[in-house]
Amino acid sequence: MDNITILIADDSAPFRDGMRAMLRRETDMVIVGEAASGAEAVRLAAAQQPDVVLMDLQMPEGNGIDATRTIVTASPHMRILVLTMFEDDDSVFAALQAGARGYILKGADKREVLRAIRAVHNGEAIFGPVIAQRLVHYFAARHQSSSAQPPFPELSEREREILAMIARGKSNQEIADDLVVSLKTVRNHVSNIFAKLQVADRAQAMDLARRAGLGRTAAG
Repeated sequence: MDNITILIADDSAPFRDGMRAMLRRETDMVIVGEAASGAEAVRLAAAQQPDVVLMDLQMPEGNGIDATRTIVTASPHMRILVLTMFEDDDSVFAALQAGARGYILKGADKREVLRAIRAVHNGEAIFGPVIAQRLVHYFAARHQSSSAQPPFPELSEREREILAMIARGKSNQEIADDLVVSLKTVRNHVSNIFAKLQVADRAQAMDLARRAGLGRTAAG
């Protein structure tokens, strides 16, 4: 089995020293370069073509996000593993959007770092426990927000109410009677609903509303 070639990109010399000492003990890993800036990381990645780049985010001469994007665009086969102190959502998602395949925090133990390197080299996406938890919470919150949104957000609350009545098969006069408003008011609302939903007639509006789940609870 071929060795995993690794480029270390971090502006902290002590951190690079520590990573070098750790990785040199692994028989399946070889360090092919070290970069202290984003620009140097891009240059060495192009020259050395490492399998995995260990990328810090905060570096001079081009941050880790920009360096990741440039490297992945030029060499999609390279795997970027972010190894940083930043755990905020903006940093995590910016790195992923740039093309990083993994994201772990500095301070992770040796076993976690080595497992992450081997995982991204094998084509997996991997995140440290703290980052994974943040991702779960982020997507759970987005799902809840999406689920809470009512159908047809372009309609006003009154228009959705009238659309639900249309879905139940009520006529304009019946809607006016139920809401205690004039027939003209209902017609105006119905006209606005048709325009916003881009439907031609009542039948299309009814079909659209029923497919969205409106009008089911009070069918007569």
